Amino acid sequence: MKISKIILYDEPAVPEIQINDLVNFLQEKFSVKVETRENILKFSSKDSAFKIAECKIFNLRKDYEKHHPSNEEVLFEESNVQSTTNTENIVMYDGFQLLKVLADFIPEAEKTENVFHIFFTNKLTCTYDKSDLRYHGRALIASNPSIISTTGIIEAPAKPRGYYYDLMTNFTQGVNVETIKQKYKGTFLEYNDSRLTKIVQGYLLQAIFYYETGEPFCNNLECRLFNAHWQKDLLYSQLKVGSLCKIHQKVLQDMLLN
Repeated sequence: MKISKIILYDEPAVPEIQINDLVNFLQEKFSVKVETRENILKFSSKDSAFKIAECKIFNLRKDYEKHHPSNEEVLFEESNVQSTTNTENIVMYDGFQLLKVLADFIPEAEKTENVFHIFFTNKLTCTYDKSDLRYHGRALIASNPSIISTTGIIEAPAKPRGYYYDLMTNFTQGVNVETIKQKYKGTFLEYNDSRLTKIVQGYLLQAIFYYETGEPFCNNLECRLFNAHWQKDLLYSQLKVGSLCKIHQKVLQDMLLN
């Protein structure tokens, strides 16, 4: 295994991420040193905030286009305003552009193959899909460093079809969204969800498997590396199953021996 040290950058705006539990999980699973650091998005300069603001997406139907942020956008990032739980007001960021900015924050001495950096953020990371010519929310941007977006975990995998049907059919009737959420409560992740730490463990595994093997995902729903596009599948593979399939357990064992 080429990784000998993992550095986790915390997201204090999401207290449901139990960072110490994640440290213990990684140490037990991979037997490597794990270090935690403060949220790197606590900017010390206007230049850093400017670079983050440049990553914002304004047109879901066009690939990333660099723009010149306004003073208000820079101030928004400087103040480290967090993503809202109101889906309509969530700010979207190009995940690969954000990754480049975060990589620049890493000290040169730690930009080595054996030190693996994972940033937690509640900013919604997205990537442009050329197959359908639009941006999609992502929970994981895998590389070194990697980004795990808690907002992406909640918003990217789809909720039950009935949930969206009820939203559309009741929209004109003035039914409160919270009423519909209560009807489907438990079938998908919500903000301030106590299940988040356990779910994040699976994304940590996916990030590390990608770095070590080049393949982050598994096609088997009975595996924590399953790339869930639906909340029900995410909850099943990460909570009900909560383990690697036999094939990837063997990959892990071989990984630890090398």
